[in-house]
Amino acid sequence: MSVDNVTAVAPASSRRPWAVRGSVLAVAAAAGVVLLAGPAAAHVSVQPQGEAAQGGYATVNFKVPNERDDASTVRLEINFPADHPLTSVMPQPVPGWDVKVTKEKLDKPLESHGNKITEAVSKVTWTAEDKGVETGHFQQFPVSLGALPDDADQLVFKAIQTYDNKEVVRWIEEPTEGEEPESPAPVLALTAASGDGHGAASDDKAAKAGSGHGDDTEKASSEQAAADSSDSTARILAVVGILIGLAGVAFGVLSGRRRTTS
Repeated sequence: MSVDNVTAVAPASSRRPWAVRGSVLAVAAAAGVVLLAGPAAAHVSVQPQGEAAQGGYATVNFKVPNERDDASTVRLEINFPADHPLTSVMPQPVPGWDVKVTKEKLDKPLESHGNKITEAVSKVTWTAEDKGVETGHFQQFPVSLGALPDDADQLVFKAIQTYDNKEVVRWIEEPTEGEEPESPAPVLALTAASGDGHGAASDDKAAKAGSGHGDDTEKASSEQAAADSSDSTARILAVVGILIGLAGVAFGVLSGRRRTTS
């Protein structure tokens, strides 16, 4: 074998372990991204101030972040669910914003405190009177609403966000279990009702505690805490196991390359 051939082969062999290391590191980084990735970009959301209980009334905040570097949010339209019409919707005034409440007649009238309700709010629209929500900022729009349905676990609102460059973003996709859509609609989670005959479960637990059954409740709580701790530990061990496995693959490949080269 000539000297030229030897010099041509040696650099290629010396580069292979580094290439393998780079590939393994890339795989490890990708695994880390999959395991530790956070939620998608911020979107219009809704959160209650305190609690939003079934059958009751609540004050909620519609939170609107500005996701653009070159435009401001100047309009927000929140469409209310038609399958669960709300008889009372009162937006709180927000400085610098004009608000309009739109109502529609109901196909089937509702009863509320002995009164017949023939219309309900279909949407609320806020329009900026000045600059709106600028880059790097967010705005909250409080609304008092009710009565919340007592036969649903959540309410889905469809939001339409408009920028001053005429761009319109529609946050209207309803979420599905285990998967978040690209443009999710704001979802208000409802908690179980309490009081006025709706707190039977809580009253029953209190009665058991007073009758000497409190130990069972404490035991159940301890078991739940242990289960949560075990679940967290299992997830951590799974991540560590993946990383160790990747390191083992890298070591094996590198060792094989060295034996081949030698």
